[in-house]
Amino acid sequence: MQSTPRTESTERAEGLRDLNEITRGIIAAAMEVHRHLGPGLLESAYQECVCYELSRMGLTFTREVHLPLSYKGLQLDCSYRVDLLVEDAVVVELKSIEQILRIHSAQLLTYLRASHKQVGLLINFNVLVLKDGIKRIVNDYTEFNRGPR
Repeated sequence: MQSTPRTESTERAEGLRDLNEITRGIIAAAMEVHRHLGPGLLESAYQECVCYELSRMGLTFTREVHLPLSYKGLQLDCSYRVDLLVEDAVVVELKSIEQILRIHSAQLLTYLRASHKQVGLLINFNVLVLKDGIKRIVNDYTEFNRGPR
């Protein structure tokens, strides 16, 4: 039996499949938390519970990840702070706000670009049905789009 040679597009497809599995796990963790707690709590409470669920699932994560800020090559002392980085691949921003605004999506996209990550989840727990509070953002940078145009 011949093996199929690994191509760049095959590797990219496998990477996307892995990212989809990770995001599914994150969403499942968030839904479990929302099912038990409902809306109306502080973001920090949801973060604790989501981290607990991610740990139970065996997903690795880092909290409060600092991203350096540079301006025209100058490294600034201030930095961005990402709520969660899961499996060193998916940036997660947790919110407990009335509604997700375009600025929140822009903030997550900025985090994705600064961290050179492809996928992020914006999760707002202050909704009656959690699926209405989840937004998936994809960073369309060239490292992941080298295929034929």
